[in-house]
Formats: sequence, C-alpha cells, structure tokens
Amino acid sequence: AEIKRKSTDFFRFVKEKPQIQKNRRLMDFTKEQLSEVLCKHAERENGLQDLMEIMIESMMVAERREYLREDSLPGDKGNGFRIGHTYGQGRTLTFRIPRDRYGNFHPRILAVLRSQEEECERLAGTLYSKGLTQEQVGDVFNDIYGEHYSKASISRMLEYLRKDVQEWLSRSLEAYYPVLFIDCVHIKIHRKRSVDTEAFYVLLAVKEDKTREVIDIYNKPTESAHGWGEMLNDIYERGVERLGLICADGLKGLEDVIAEVFPKTPLQHCTTHLKRNIISDVRIGDKREVAEDLKQVFRTGDRNYTVEKAWTEWQSFCDKWGRYYRAIKRRRDDCSYKLYFTYLNYDHRIQAMIYTTNWIERLQKDFLRVTRMRGAMPNEESVLLLMGKTAMDKKSYLRQVPRIDLDETLFPPEKAAPQPEYTTSGCYDPKLRELAEMARSASAVAEDDKPKEN
Repeated sequence: AEIKRKSTDFFRFVKEKPQIQKNRRLMDFTKEQLSEVLCKHAERENGLQDLMEIMIESMMVAERREYLREDSLPGDKGNGFRIGHTYGQGRTLTFRIPRDRYGNFHPRILAVLRSQEEECERLAGTLYSKGLTQEQVGDVFNDIYGEHYSKASISRMLEYLRKDVQEWLSRSLEAYYPVLFIDCVHIKIHRKRSVDTEAFYVLLAVKEDKTREVIDIYNKPTESAHGWGEMLNDIYERGVERLGLICADGLKGLEDVIAEVFPKTPLQHCTTHLKRNIISDVRIGDKREVAEDLKQVFRTGDRNYTVEKAWTEWQSFCDKWGRYYRAIKRRRDDCSYKLYFTYLNYDHRIQAMIYTTNWIERLQKDFLRVTRMRGAMPNEESVLLLMGKTAMDKKSYLRQVPRIDLDETLFPPEKAAPQPEYTTSGCYDPKLRELAEMARSASAVAEDDKPKEN
C-alpha cells in the first residue's frame, strides 16, 4: 500500500511544473522500491510510453543542471521548456526539452532522437518516391508509430527531399559528355482547375567514366525544338562545353537549335521511332515484311556498312513500298532522313547502343510507374520531385556501360576518365563532385607543367 501510494505521488510529482516541484519535498526511494514502482507503472496502459518520456526528460533536465553549473555564461539560467517529439515502441513520444536563457544549451540525447526523426523523414521520402500518396504514407506511419499523420505533416517531412532534389537538379555539370539522349515524357497534371497532359524534358548522358546520369529534367506544356533549345542553353550555363553525340527522336528543327548551342555536334535520330511510324502506315498483312526490310536498312554491327550504302538501301526500300504507300514514297529523297544514319560513322561495336533512344525510354517507364499510381499530379513541382528522386536512385546507372568506349571519336584515349560522383548506395554526393573537380584541376595543372618539345 505504501509503495502504491508513493508510486501515485511520484508520477504526479514528476509531471508537475518545475516551480511547483521546487516547493515540494523530494521523496526518498530505495533502488529496489524505485524499480518496483517503475515495473508496476509499466504494466498500465501507455505506462511504458510514460516511463520513456519521463526518462528522456529527466536526463535532459539533469544535463542542463550540470551545464548551468559548469559550462554556462555568467548570468545564464534555466528558461523553461519547449515541446519535442520522437518515436518509440510504436508510438509518438512527447516530452519537454529544457532551455537556457541564452539559447546555448543543446541536450546531447537530442542528437540521438534527431537521427530517429531523420530516419522517419527518409522513410517518408522513400515511400512517397515509390508511388504512395501523402495520405497513404500517413496511413503507414499510423500503423508503425500508432499516431495519425495528416497530409500536411507528411508534406513537411518531405521538405528535406525537395531540398535534395532541387540541389541535384541545379548542380554543376561536367565539361564533356560523350553521348546525350534526350526525350520527353508526358504526364497529366492539374493547372488552373483543369487537367491536361504536359511534357517533361529529360536529358540522360553517358559520362567519360562510362557511367550514366540524368543531367536535367524540365517542364514545358508542349514538346518543341525551341523548348529543347532552352534546355541545351541551361546545361551550357551549368558547365557543359561539348557533346560528342546527341540521340533524339525525329522532332523537326532540333538540328538547328543544337547547332546554335553546341556547334558541330552530330545528331542521331531514333530509328525505332521511324520504324514505328512507317509500320503504322501500312496494312496489317504487310507489316511483317516491311519490318524485316527496315531491319536490313538500319542494321548494326557491320563494319563494311557505311552511310552511303545505307542511304542506297533506304532509297531502294522507298522505291519498293512507295508503289503501294504514298507516305513512304515521299520520304525517299528527303535529306533530313540522313540523320537516322549518323550511327554508322562510329565503331560498329557500339552502333546498337546509340541508334535508338531505348535507354531513356526505359527510364521514362520508371517515371510513369511512380506518377500513374496517383492519377493526375497536383502540380509540376510534385512531378519534378518524383522524377528527380527516381533518377537520383537509379543504381544501375553507376555501373559502367561495357565496350561503349571502343569508339575513339566519342572517348578519346588520351583523356583520363573522371572519378564517379555518386556513393556506392546510389545517392548523389556533392562532396564527391567537389573531389572529382579538384582531381581534374590537378590533372590539368600537371599537364601544363610538363616540358614542351621544341
């Protein structure tokens, strides 16, 4: 009975305000009595949660007492509490964090608790980027931590993710990329109380170290050559000086805007897009034969197959099928179709990698998977957040593309490849980029210091 009475007085005592505690007599408990009191209280509903809150708060109060006694500035003293939250035992823990007058006291245990909050923020970001809505993420947190989280709360937890994606999208770029794939993905978004499909421009580059990275994502309502011109200007301002080859679909006027920003950069139009367009213009009975003929026209891996031979094959194909389909006949002498044969100017062993935009289309499937689960997106910022996070987490891009450096036009042998700028977990790391830039600068200085031959 005495222990029960002391237990009730004890928990009433520790939860009252500090100024009341000062005026009350501190009860004396033996170690065994205190242990029994705590065990009894832990058996109650939410008892263990109460004990954890009391323990955390008591540790911080004791730490402030030591701080004010030994490390504080003259005139400093306690200045009340502020409310803090953390997670434990499947529930949210609420406790008071002690403060000092000058705001210099920071409890050490908060660093541990803050790391838990960061883990929760990362978990929220991962769930959101994998396709769950903010409401669904809140439901998951309710199951894990036993407390409902509103959409606004989840949105605040995602703020760190928005900052990371924004930093990643505005990062400085390398001076040279051997191959650049460009294409648009079309996603439905809300704008002005209506829903419409808008274009999101995506640039996927192959780096000198043979890895890949998405270097920019941008939104404009429609796809156009002018829009791509703005994108190319943007990456130029961020540090790109030269591109070895650009692979794109057959958008008209694209070669002109490329020549304005990156003169003398070759353009390869996607042969897969052209094949689809041609096959869609013929009857079902002719589709298979037309596809076989096109496969011969756009063949790869033959070192003796040149641009001139391919153009002759193209004209023969148009002569054969142009008798039956006018849409094919008018393509015969159109010189713009020579841009579909640019890949033949490069080593025959890498032609299959650069004559289509298949790599970037695979990436677009990942983008669509995380956005279509939500239906129409609320705004363009939410789309850029999801697309940016998906691109940042593409671990497969950290692997080097085998044999793509066999072409010495795109990968000059005398130039050393820079170091990767991503961690082994697949996350973008600006520190690694800084180290890579320092290594490149040191290499450039070493080249300048070499004695020159007369």
